Amino acid sequence: MMKKIMIQITSGKGPAECCRVVACVQSLMMKQAKQQGFQMQVLENKAGELKGTLLSSTMMLIGNNLDDFLKEWVGTIQWIAQSPYRRYHKRKNWFVGVAAFDVKTLMQWDPKDVKLETCRSSGPGGQNVNKVETAVRGTHLLSGLQVLVMDTRSQLENKKLCLARLQEKVLVWQTEQLMEQQQNQWQNHYELARGNAVKVIRRDLF
Repeated sequence: MMKKIMIQITSGKGPAECCRVVACVQSLMMKQAKQQGFQMQVLENKAGELKGTLLSSTMMLIGNNLDDFLKEWVGTIQWIAQSPYRRYHKRKNWFVGVAAFDVKTLMQWDPKDVKLETCRSSGPGGQNVNKVETAVRGTHLLSGLQVLVMDTRSQLENKKLCLARLQEKVLVWQTEQLMEQQQNQWQNHYELARGNAVKVIRRDLF
């Protein structure tokens, strides 16, 4: 069954070398995904201070039978290599975190969480505009997000449009909340995670 998985790679509180690892891991994951016939696209990259580095990367992975791919990458990645920025630095172990979640499973949308209110449309249209309450305002009770729709003269059509647009808005909000939660969770457990890498990559150079 086709799945959509959100993936985030984060450098946590790591130095520039960890930010460089984020970029390297992103490249390796995208290359492997392509080889295995999966679609993977970058949704957002947060650039680090140095060229070629990333504080974090958010990607969408789409395909069938993704379990083996995710099992290989999700968790803490240990990258062993000499620092490209500090020539005589003794440390050679750098760590980044990879988190993933199923979009369909985690992003729950329930119209019951929406409060719908009708009101009179405003704007051009003559006297008929204000006679009937055809405009619809939807409020998502959990997030406080609102959408106002007055596209048509049909209250029913405006309700449908309102719910559809509010759903899109809420899904974006939920994504941001989940990503922030994953980022904070990995940062909070950074020291513990360093000793439990799911994948170790060795390189002479980055």
